[in-house]
Amino acid sequence: MCGTWRHGNASRNLKYDLKTGCKEIEISANERTLSIQGSITAKCTQSSSINLESKPLQNQSPFCVFWEPLLDLLIVQLNGKNHTLCRPNGLQETCCTDLSQEKQETSALYGIVNGSIYGDTIRYDVMEKYTFQGDTINCKKKFCDEASKKPNGAKMIEEVVMKSNKTGRVDLPCAQSTVIEMKEGFTGLSLTLPAPRNVAPNMIPSVYLPSCLKSRSTSKVVCTYYKNKTLFQGGSSDVVLLDDIVGLSVENEIIENLPEPVRIRFYHSPLPSNYSRRCVSWDTRKDIKVNWRYDGCETVKIHDRETECCCNLLTYFAILVQVEKKATVHHLEALTFITAVGCAMSLVSCLVLFYWLCKCRRGKGQSLLVHRGVVVATFFLCLCFSLTSSLAKTGNETICKIMGTLLHYSLLSTLCWMTVEMFHTFFLVCCVSSSTLPLWVFYLAGFGIPAILVCRLLSIGDIYGLRKIMPSEDDTSLYFMCWMLDSDKSRLAHHIIIIGLLAVVVSSGIVMLFFVATKIPNRPEWRKNRMAFFSIWGLTCLFCTTWGLGLFSFVPFSEATLFLFCIINSCHGVFHLLRYYAIERMKKRCELSSDGGSRGSVMLQCRDDEGV
Repeated sequence: MCGTWRHGNASRNLKYDLKTGCKEIEISANERTLSIQGSITAKCTQSSSINLESKPLQNQSPFCVFWEPLLDLLIVQLNGKNHTLCRPNGLQETCCTDLSQEKQETSALYGIVNGSIYGDTIRYDVMEKYTFQGDTINCKKKFCDEASKKPNGAKMIEEVVMKSNKTGRVDLPCAQSTVIEMKEGFTGLSLTLPAPRNVAPNMIPSVYLPSCLKSRSTSKVVCTYYKNKTLFQGGSSDVVLLDDIVGLSVENEIIENLPEPVRIRFYHSPLPSNYSRRCVSWDTRKDIKVNWRYDGCETVKIHDRETECCCNLLTYFAILVQVEKKATVHHLEALTFITAVGCAMSLVSCLVLFYWLCKCRRGKGQSLLVHRGVVVATFFLCLCFSLTSSLAKTGNETICKIMGTLLHYSLLSTLCWMTVEMFHTFFLVCCVSSSTLPLWVFYLAGFGIPAILVCRLLSIGDIYGLRKIMPSEDDTSLYFMCWMLDSDKSRLAHHIIIIGLLAVVVSSGIVMLFFVATKIPNRPEWRKNRMAFFSIWGLTCLFCTTWGLGLFSFVPFSEATLFLFCIINSCHGVFHLLRYYAIERMKKRCELSSDGGSRGSVMLQCRDDEGV
């Protein structure tokens, strides 16, 4: 309640007489005294008088009476100065609230003018006394009900716990808090949060507070445990919160960028194998409404029943575990079988083709080097992919990390050699001569650049390891492979490096085919040189059509596209063999044919095609 006390110019005082109970409270005023008396407190019993500073020319003073029943706190603000009549004494189970107006007595000259409640004026007249009647209610329950209806309900709870002026355990129906006073010499603290009686002791979250939290001589930290998610409804609809939520705040401070993180360990039931866990936080300073963020917290998966959140900031934060479904693969068993058969055929084809290229006497320069590089890279890619599942089942993390690194290197090397062969073939067809680049440049492009990229990823850490893939038909069985981990850093590396190289291969092949196709009508020698066009067309189909599907890995494949992608790419070595066999047959026909021109010109054309 607020109002203006109209008084005389003589000495004045504030008189109060407060008792426990829930009957009524009287706020009255006369020429010299502002009086607060009644029975509305839970534990506070106070009776005294405060002499007020007199100002001869002042004959009225604004005042307000603040009553917080949950804290058993009563404050009178007079002329901008606070007078605490009842100090906080913990949170009260039952309290006297819902005060309603009763008797009012008017006055002729001195008293209370413009009396109001929550800013709503009661009377404009001069009143001698206002009387309010109270009701006894379950104060904690009502407070939780009101907090659950407001977007900043969690913040309200932490603030009222801080105001309770109590250290140790503070209980509410919607939350349980621990107030810890960090004094001089605070070296960190590990504690188990308070919890309701119906929660098993081994399921209660624990918190570690580092010594760097303390920045002043004495400060308090509030650790609050929420078992009810009502206060935190909202945010993304495609995720589910675990039941346990922890809020941390330090008295009158904003804590962020801690050199040593706060650690919150959650205990929960085992999650289905197609679910993942992530620690998130809600910063009420940035978002009024619930908005769970990944910033500032790292997730440490202890095992299937424990998850630890390591966070470098706290200020009105709720730390929790996010659960979201992992992507599943349709027809995983059939695709695995197709891949195994295709890789086996590619391995045999690459061996045959490599032997063929080694025996070849023609084109012993750059062209043969590029052909061999593509075959060797494709062979090791199929070999690593064939072994990755078997080595993943051993459970050895070191072996799986090495295997994942080799698989990624062989894939990058294959893509790099494909790009080299694209540009080398294009150069031969356009310039009808070999390039002047030294041979080490080709080795650097095909084997060196992938090695540099992989070594850089290894220096970052947590890129390669065991990867779990779930079939959509059976969520109880998992497929294991040694590859890039399912983490933000690995996904970023995948999209930048692998998808980037795929884009280079596909775009260069399409541009090269388009350029040759548009120039053929204007170049008589190209119209005769069908084998060169056939080679470029074959390269474009082999590299662009098959690997071009990989550019759409970020969108769901249809079942037909998924099977097509799997079949074509696992049989890549077979297609290499077929392409070289077709070109070799065309060369032999060219050499045996002498119709339609001199044998010398035909032989010259065939020699020019050998590099292709």
